[in-house]
Amino acid sequence: MSVEPGPELRTEPRLPLPPLGLIPMVIFGSRWLQLPLYFGLIVAQCVYIALFLKELWHLSWHALDLTEQQIMMSVLALIDVVMISNLLVMVIVGGYETFVSRLELQGHPDEPEWLGHVNASVLKIKLAMAIIGISSIALLRTFIEAGNLGSNRAGFTETGVMWQVLIHLTFVVSAIGIAYVDRLSDSGARNHAE
Repeated sequence: MSVEPGPELRTEPRLPLPPLGLIPMVIFGSRWLQLPLYFGLIVAQCVYIALFLKELWHLSWHALDLTEQQIMMSVLALIDVVMISNLLVMVIVGGYETFVSRLELQGHPDEPEWLGHVNASVLKIKLAMAIIGISSIALLRTFIEAGNLGSNRAGFTETGVMWQVLIHLTFVVSAIGIAYVDRLSDSGARNHAE
């Protein structure tokens, strides 16, 4: 009695690739010019790791000297760094997979769940949602410090708070618009396929 491998373990034989002409080969090969950009984002992620460790060290070292509000602000700064780092991972992994080359992670236990169905539209929506999350953390930090408005300790003005809220709402409306247009194009593609 033989056991068939599961669908994730089966590999279909690859068909030989048709030869490309010189111009299509150069144009298609130009996607590899994005590789240094993704490596640059990996370096940026290392910078965020250093920032996270610095902020964590500061919080740990001065925990007994800080007020509850200062601790909350430090924790929100840590969350902000993590969310930006998550955004970088989505751009690096999703962008490389979508625009440069396949990562061939099928069946790997650490394959991100979202990577199996990522395309430019999905990536746009995920990025928009991540940006809204980052903006929400920044806005929450502003609201926590809002008690200082009008004093010398305030790091911003009432107008600055208003602009932050308006910018955040712009991100939210933009994300809804992107999702709506994506849904329209998906339903149009399905109707066309039927």
